Amino acid sequence: MTTDTATDPRTAALRSLDRLVGTWSVSGPDDLSGEVRYEWMEGGAFLVQHVDLHSAGEHTRGVEYIGFDEPSGELRSHFFGTGGEILEYTYRLEGDLLTIWFGGTDSPARFEGRFSADGASNSGAWEWPGGGYASTMTRAS
Repeated sequence: MTTDTATDPRTAALRSLDRLVGTWSVSGPDDLSGEVRYEWMEGGAFLVQHVDLHSAGEHTRGVEYIGFDEPSGELRSHFFGTGGEILEYTYRLEGDLLTIWFGGTDSPARFEGRFSADGASNSGAWEWPGGGYASTMTRAS
């Protein structure tokens, strides 16, 4: 991305997610394991996440495109799963706290996770009315 982040709110918002770039090993309960990989799309207009996770006998694979939504001023995404599902999320990274809402910021379903001091891991939990689960991402590269 070549735009000046000081004058372009879109670029500044997207660049707040820079620390996600790379490959992460994911672990958690119910044999949750797998890998997610974040990379910048050519031209830098979107952060792309590749997902390959196993949990409780289920296999989730897909790709997510995260970009800046002008009307809301938020980082919004669309996840496209190999099962044909299309899911929407909202991302926010403030300091060491990563928050991901299922849908918009008014959703009761969200992930909150903190990065370790060295940035090599992020531990937190998905929570929604009546449920949730903890997970940890550890930087693999």
